[in-house]
Amino acid sequence: MNDKSYFENLKPQPKFLPMSSDEMCGLGREEVDFVLVIGDAYVDHPSFGAAIIGKFLWAQGYSVGIIAQPDCTKSDDFRVFGMPRLGFLVTSGNVDSMVNNYTSAKKKRGRDQYSPGGIAGARPDRALTVYCRKIRDIYGKKMPIIIGGIEASLRRLAHYDYWSDSIRKSVLIDSCADILVYGMGERAIAQIAAYLASGGKPEHIRHINGIAYKASDTNHCENFMSLPDFNALQINPRTYAESFKIQLENTEFINGKTLTEKYGGEYVIQTPPARPLSIAEMDTVYGMNFAREPHPSYTKPTPSITEVKFSITASRGCFGSCNFCALSYHQGRVISSRSHDSILREAEGFISFADFKGYIHDVGGPTANFYGHICDQLKKGSCARKKCLAPKPCKNLAVDHSDYFALLRKLRELPGIKKAFIRSGIRFDFLMLDKNQNILRELCEHHISGQLKIAPEHVSRNTLAVMGKPSADVYEKFTKRYYEMNARLGKQQFIVPYLMSGHPGSTLSDAVELACYLHKTRVSPEQVQDFYPTPGTPSSCMYFTEMDLFTSQKIYVAKSPKEKAMHRALIQYRLPQNYDLVYEALNRAGRKDLIGFSKNCLIRPRKRR
Repeated sequence: MNDKSYFENLKPQPKFLPMSSDEMCGLGREEVDFVLVIGDAYVDHPSFGAAIIGKFLWAQGYSVGIIAQPDCTKSDDFRVFGMPRLGFLVTSGNVDSMVNNYTSAKKKRGRDQYSPGGIAGARPDRALTVYCRKIRDIYGKKMPIIIGGIEASLRRLAHYDYWSDSIRKSVLIDSCADILVYGMGERAIAQIAAYLASGGKPEHIRHINGIAYKASDTNHCENFMSLPDFNALQINPRTYAESFKIQLENTEFINGKTLTEKYGGEYVIQTPPARPLSIAEMDTVYGMNFAREPHPSYTKPTPSITEVKFSITASRGCFGSCNFCALSYHQGRVISSRSHDSILREAEGFISFADFKGYIHDVGGPTANFYGHICDQLKKGSCARKKCLAPKPCKNLAVDHSDYFALLRKLRELPGIKKAFIRSGIRFDFLMLDKNQNILRELCEHHISGQLKIAPEHVSRNTLAVMGKPSADVYEKFTKRYYEMNARLGKQQFIVPYLMSGHPGSTLSDAVELACYLHKTRVSPEQVQDFYPTPGTPSSCMYFTEMDLFTSQKIYVAKSPKEKAMHRALIQYRLPQNYDLVYEALNRAGRKDLIGFSKNCLIRPRKRR
């Protein structure tokens, strides 16, 4: 069966996939082909990867049962459907389980947005590994287990683990699973299912792109690159940096090679990335029957559905390649977009919902204004050792927002649609490259709800360079143009900047520079993200190695809780609870001139007690 056939003549899907054997029988299916175990509550919405994969397999003709947030201390939850005919599919959910369970300060979170009622504690730490080992204990070594989702994708090879402060093995090894699907998995999972259904054994699945598997040797591999073995990675941080750099250079479906990584007498082998979905294939996937609601068995609402219920995914992939973001490593840099007709049909479907008030919350993707193709990515692939936008925009970028805004105009004209907002993020430096000034006018006039959220992240040239972000003057030029446009339109709309503290390469002096900029521009940021070293990002590699991944130069990294707290406090220096930390930070940075009563000072001298 060729790739194309997986996206043609799909079979009807039920409103909800079954969560019990009775529901399965009610759908006329007595045998379960796949059991899909997920760490989230089951929400049948295209923003949830498990819903897409489950529905896509059903559309291929396979029966799929859902086990959501099973109790791993018992076996009963894993026996709901009995032994599946073809295997178990396992994902920790939309978010890495460690990120979901812990803050960047390694403190337990009090809420879980992906659980009923927002109640924390429904999924274990390292959920992927815990679920798979439980399945293995119950069903034995012969039961095929395929893992996927963000936790699997970003941990597909040896990786730095912030929570244990160590290099951990591929999750494929730790979980005892057979196959790992990385990236956006529709194409790979359809091929795996067809292979298993034909009688193939999971240990022989080696011909599919976008997967990782275990093998005793590499004799069968062609055009491959050997990564340093696991023992070497643990000994020398520089070796880990070299390995991760090779991985980054092979995330491209056209030029990416097979990668092998040795663990004693065993290898983890990663095949080249799967080809991104075409427009027609994207339309097929997002045109499936989604209920856009949590499964009716839940008695408490799942908070994560609130903001996305009436949102539309228009594209996948991100060529922004910020160093602190794992999107390029997970989804890739090549943009996959949907057709106007597909998106308009989805929007028209909103009108039948009783709770739809006419407002589409978002029309976007990883970055909303990256809709459409921007160069010859699909023919030549993305440049392995060049970024598209930083430190300077590539001269080959085709900057044209006209198709995206033509889509937004069509959405605005639909009966029953009052507004179509853009909330998934505008890459302002890319918008600035568009010479068509009407684009900014249309954005301000129709697609902002009082505030535009953008992510300059910092202003220090030194920090921005390590982040892989453009210089601060681009942000300043955009804000100037944005406020001028709103003035012309007679609108009072603001910019909400996302800022990050404690990023590798950022010193206290850099943090002070940002604080002074905020003081000068009278900006009081409500949201500050402490840098979080999650798997799959260049910045996490730099955090661990204390070395710039791309220049090999040593960089400063704030690692102690006290210093990270000072970085954050400087950004929010106006808050009374941050006074002592700001005072200490200014003293450490040698900036006592900023303590006083003049208009240039950040804080007043501390009173004697």
